Amino acid sequence: MRASHRPASYEPEIWSWGMGLVTWGRTGLAGNSAGPGFRSIAKAIAALMAGAAAIALSVPAAQAQQAAQPANQQQADQKKQADEKAAAEGTLLDKILVISRTGETAIQSLASASHVDQEQLDRRMATTPNEMLLGVPGVTVQADARRVSSSINIRGLQDFGRVAVIVDGARQDFQRSDHGTQSTFYVDPELIKSVDVIRGPTANTYGSGAIGGVVFFDTKDAADFLKPEETWAGSLTGRYESNGKGWTTSATGAYKINENWDVLGNVVYRDYGDYKNGGGDTVAGTGFDVLSGLLKTTIRPTENSELKLGWVGSSDGWTETSGGVPANDVDLKSNTFTARYNITDDAKSWLDLHINASYNKTLLDLKTLTAENRFDPTTGLPVVLPAGSLSTFDVGTTGIDIWNTSRFKTAGVAHELTYGGDWVGDDVDTGGSAGGDSFYTPSGKRNVSGAYIQDKLTWEWLEIIGGLRYDNYSLKDDTNETSGDRVSPRITIGISPFESAGLAGLQFYGTYAEGYRSPSLTETLISGNHPAGVSFPFLPNPNLKPETGKTVEFGVNYKQNDIIEGGDALRLKAAYFNNNVDDYIDGVTLSPFDPTSGCPFGPGIPICFQYQNFAKAKIHGFELESVYDAGWGYAGLSASIINGHTISYEGERADLA
Repeated sequence: MRASHRPASYEPEIWSWGMGLVTWGRTGLAGNSAGPGFRSIAKAIAALMAGAAAIALSVPAAQAQQAAQPANQQQADQKKQADEKAAAEGTLLDKILVISRTGETAIQSLASASHVDQEQLDRRMATTPNEMLLGVPGVTVQADARRVSSSINIRGLQDFGRVAVIVDGARQDFQRSDHGTQSTFYVDPELIKSVDVIRGPTANTYGSGAIGGVVFFDTKDAADFLKPEETWAGSLTGRYESNGKGWTTSATGAYKINENWDVLGNVVYRDYGDYKNGGGDTVAGTGFDVLSGLLKTTIRPTENSELKLGWVGSSDGWTETSGGVPANDVDLKSNTFTARYNITDDAKSWLDLHINASYNKTLLDLKTLTAENRFDPTTGLPVVLPAGSLSTFDVGTTGIDIWNTSRFKTAGVAHELTYGGDWVGDDVDTGGSAGGDSFYTPSGKRNVSGAYIQDKLTWEWLEIIGGLRYDNYSLKDDTNETSGDRVSPRITIGISPFESAGLAGLQFYGTYAEGYRSPSLTETLISGNHPAGVSFPFLPNPNLKPETGKTVEFGVNYKQNDIIEGGDALRLKAAYFNNNVDDYIDGVTLSPFDPTSGCPFGPGIPICFQYQNFAKAKIHGFELESVYDAGWGYAGLSASIINGHTISYEGERADLA
């Protein structure tokens, strides 16, 4: 049984530079565990020694020496060439994107795409989604003080589904209205083997609403632990942090039932106390304990088909504070069930069918620890919320995603035609005692569906991607109902104009793409009165228009090997983007003194809160992602500059919140 599948000698070094990230890594040697860089050097030395011995011992002419080259030298040279090829094709930007529907790598993608693999996650010792996505340009992760929940921002867009967060094909749509981030997800990095990110509405084949982009977390498989000749394997890891005196323990077991069936189980437990800030003061309410788990089985019914069934769950607990004093005990349970089927046949180029089904259920219970002075959600008058009062947030998300890619040629032009459809349904049920926190997260149901077709045409130095997506949505509660639909286009043109050795890997592309996000349940249906501090009304807005993202992007991909030495690799992606979000939705404060606002006078302060459309949000920026890998060491640089603002229908400009 292996305790770990990574060399104990690995020594990462990470530091930040400017507005991006520079990473430097090296591999050492401890005992008998040699890192890949050391093995490459050792094989190269062995090849040189073998060559020297052959020359010294041989007396025929040079041509005869070459013809009679010893077999061991040929093998050493072949291994050396294989190692160099592996280094040149093994960068992060050369890894196939799990999220890709045409099997392309990040460097091949005519879009702003990034990939983080298991080696990177292990190198960073990632314990939060923020650490998992460290260095991905244009992406920031907002987490609470307990690091239990996270929210992702891509290119300035966040919350209410603007960024689609997907775990093994399951959308994570949990939302709780609060003063901080609105949409959060819960996933333990110990369960994840890779993360894919696509930035911008070019990700519209991956579901409705993702005008900011898509983040796809892929959980571990049994094959990640089992070598080809092994039947079973186990892994046990531990981690201790002195600030907060926290422990993390992870246990994994993998078993191969037969050549076509394997299973994996993983359990993670984290127990952390309150940490201390930079001044040495303990920060109340930052402790937590989390129990997470993963069960996954992969079945291969035939040689060209695969079925993956999975469950990811967590049980979290923590204490929320108010003014530094414990206020609420929080208990959260999250369960995600997924089924993913794929059948493909090289002999039938029209067949590459994927069928995904998922169900995600997140239940958050919030119990008050002390009696609190609150306001009745209906009347706005003062009430006392007794100790032990319960507020519940129950969010269930069901999803189906079906697509197929057909590959064929017409008149020398290669086609990858992808077509499919998807449906996501959110069912939100909140409740609790009057004055509790659940009343301004409204209950209701929302259904979002779509269908799309996209063709990628390749001819010598030219690539063209054209696509259309149709979206439809409906949402309702007991008193309101609204719906809408739209067709969104995408066109991308990529050229590789150079054939010379130094420029053959240079590719330019330009994209125009649109995306469509329907209003969320909270944005549309929020009502009642603010529960704590001061009282004022929340106003529903069933007339909200959906957001439409319109992005223009110009980018460059560069791929070159043997830059400084044989077998090294340089990969670079850079892009400039300009995203206009028409009918952008944001919260506004209204005055009852304005007769056109619809804001009534009430028992609280004279304001109202409502989500309304702005004429647009304008966001533009630049992103860079690059990596150099020489086998014995690597370096990476990423950077992003983003600037955005909103414009009202009256032409007033304000910074994008």
